[in-house]
Amino acid sequence: MDLKEEEILGDQIQSHWYYRAKAAALLRNLRGRVPEEILDVGAGSGFFSRSLLQQTDARRATCVDIGYREERDETCGDKPIAFRRAIGSSRADLVLAMDVIEHVEDDAGLIRAYSDLVSPGTRFVISVPAFNFLWSAHDVFLEHHRRYTLRTLEAAMHKAGLEVDWSHYYYASVFPIAAGLRLLERAKGPRAVKPQSQLRRHGTFVNGAFSALLAAERPMMRANRLFGLTVFAGGHKP
Repeated sequence: MDLKEEEILGDQIQSHWYYRAKAAALLRNLRGRVPEEILDVGAGSGFFSRSLLQQTDARRATCVDIGYREERDETCGDKPIAFRRAIGSSRADLVLAMDVIEHVEDDAGLIRAYSDLVSPGTRFVISVPAFNFLWSAHDVFLEHHRRYTLRTLEAAMHKAGLEVDWSHYYYASVFPIAAGLRLLERAKGPRAVKPQSQLRRHGTFVNGAFSALLAAERPMMRANRLFGLTVFAGGHKP
């Protein structure tokens, strides 16, 4: 989760359709297999870890992000959640990398670095932005290196030593809107648009409408190998 987008959305993160839908997709992709301990890489505020701690019987989480000004320990409900700039080992049985690996040049190297810290059998869930043809000022603002397809994300996971268990696209229901806006931006030329996030604060109606669209999409998302704004993939350390 990008700290820059946290600053934009502020306390609206909890109600914003984009993050609510992604947290719901993450939970659905676990398919009832509740983790004992979560390692959340590039976690920002810990939004996704907090969501799982609140909605499942997961017992604890460690959030790692080089952007933290200081390390700290908190609780989510009565469950411990630690915030660290770096760690040397982990007992986690679920590693999250939600919109993280696109920020580094060596994406497979980043995945492998955390795979080396956990035990064989540990599950990984990774999400990344989809399709390079959707590259825009949004990606420049967030300092992305690339966008992905199912094939390129799976390749990065294999290179990192993981076995891929599943992958799919998500946000297909809002894809035409976002793709249209980004292609229109591109038509204006690179000098006409300054780098900026496309996420905006929204009112109850907009958040509700988009949330409903994505709720209808989620039961079918695992079968979507065609298009969407995000690539989701799950794997494990063999």
